[in-house]
Amino acid sequence: MARKKKEAENAFEKGVDAAGELLEDAEKVIERIVEKAKKPVEKLGKEIVEAVEEIEGVKKKTAKKSNRKDNENEAETSEKKTAKRGAGKSKLEELKEKAKALEGKLKESDKIDIKSKVTGEEEQRQDGLVPIEEYLKSSLHLGTRVITPDMRKFVYKRRADGLAVFNTNLIDDKMREAGDYLAQFAPEDIVVVCKREAGWKAARLFGNLFGIKTFTKKYPAGSLTNPNLDEFFEAELVVICDPWLDKNAMKDANDVKIKVMAICDTNNFTDKIDFFAIGNNKSAKSLGMFFYLLAKQYAEKRKLRIEVPGIEEFVDGWAEAQIPA
Repeated sequence: MARKKKEAENAFEKGVDAAGELLEDAEKVIERIVEKAKKPVEKLGKEIVEAVEEIEGVKKKTAKKSNRKDNENEAETSEKKTAKRGAGKSKLEELKEKAKALEGKLKESDKIDIKSKVTGEEEQRQDGLVPIEEYLKSSLHLGTRVITPDMRKFVYKRRADGLAVFNTNLIDDKMREAGDYLAQFAPEDIVVVCKREAGWKAARLFGNLFGIKTFTKKYPAGSLTNPNLDEFFEAELVVICDPWLDKNAMKDANDVKIKVMAICDTNNFTDKIDFFAIGNNKSAKSLGMFFYLLAKQYAEKRKLRIEVPGIEEFVDGWAEAQIPA
């Protein structure tokens, strides 16, 4: 009963809507009649009768369409319910298949070389200066959140925390080139400058090994450019650890046309530098790795009978209390 009552109410509402539309149609018809008011009364009356019959015909057609539509909607609803049941079953089967495929991918991911994902290479070279694990442990491959246009080509990707990641194969390439470049200069023609405290121990150890003049903490401005200073000296190559922090030494070297070699992080610019290696120049471990690799190559290429200490001597215990003056 309730259902029939609901259907009757719906039909009534539809009838009201249809009546409204018919009234609008009737107004239009009457307007046409008024326009023809000049015609003979008999003809006008005939047209009125025809207009009324036309309105009645529209009413009947509207009622038939409304009934037919209700029947069609009811049949369509039943068909949709059946179709939805079938679609639900097929969707469930589709989800099961996707779950199986995902499970297979997860199993495959267990076999992925995590090292290659961290460092940015699918194939790590086997003849590196040190095993790739040493680069990772020293964090030499980690840059900053800032990437300059000069350094963008050496960056593999960004980590989730925003830090840039160097391509470790390129780090290795540039370190080899750094060894070749440094070997062109005699120890007495080289000066090392490192203002960053994290690199003091490694820079001094490197300088002491080969008798290379080394400045930590502070570089005396003008030492390369002003012969009147007591600290004045001459050199052919200045090695700096950070082009920004060691900018005074780099400026002096540029002013007197002395070659500059640097280690550049992702936030450094490379203009006014003759040669640069790439890598993290912010931490004691990464700077220790840089000077260790530089020392190994310099001793080998210059054929110096000097025993280079292990990497731990360059990296561990870098606090100022343990750094010889």
